[in-house]
Amino acid sequence: MFSCYGNLSCGKEDIRVVKDEDDLIRELSRIVEDKANIAIQKDELFKIGLSGGSLTKFLSIGLPKIETDWSKWRIFFCDERVVPTECADSTYGMYKSALIGTVPITEDQFIKIDPNLTAEEAARDYIQKLSVFFPPDSLPRFHMLLLGMGPDGHTCSLFPGHRLLEETSVWVAPITDSPKPPASRITLTFPVVNNAECIVFAMAGSAKAVMVKRILKVKEQLPAGRVNPTNGKLVWLLDDEAARLIKDIVP
Repeated sequence: MFSCYGNLSCGKEDIRVVKDEDDLIRELSRIVEDKANIAIQKDELFKIGLSGGSLTKFLSIGLPKIETDWSKWRIFFCDERVVPTECADSTYGMYKSALIGTVPITEDQFIKIDPNLTAEEAARDYIQKLSVFFPPDSLPRFHMLLLGMGPDGHTCSLFPGHRLLEETSVWVAPITDSPKPPASRITLTFPVVNNAECIVFAMAGSAKAVMVKRILKVKEQLPAGRVNPTNGKLVWLLDDEAARLIKDIVP
């Protein structure tokens, strides 16, 4: 069974390379299933944060095949676009379409933003929603966060050179000048991200290879490279194409 408390020291990258996207989906699903069942046994709930992009595809294919007590899942978002749920840019909307009716979860199990608010109001509202599930006097500690990485090295809605990279005073921050549209978003901040028990980056395809090298081999301090759990485990799950430029550092 997968545990986020393996032999690696906290924050050290566990780089796992699989053959192709199909294998990546199977391995990602296994990791999520194991962590969910450990969390449910330990804490009675599994609190997971999801990202959009290609992860939506991976999870929509893989999650229906896992065995878990779905009623114990609470699904949060690492970031979200402040758009109507019906909009194609809504991360919640994508997962709602992909998962509800496919796995036995309800809309209430998704902890989602209020898209009728401004980004600033939506961020404050999301903090209040988080406080229902996490103690208000300490940083939220998610059981698992699933992250992606953009071609500029951003993760969540934390972009290179943006002031939010240094935000430490709030759990969730608004962004109204995102360099990637739509401009209006909310995002978890680095203190919350790095407080998670387990963080997984999952990516496939040759288009990811250069940025994977810049983060994992060159060690550039781009946003994805600043994901470094303080008391947890970090897993990079890559297919052969995404890992083709770092083969010399893969255990």
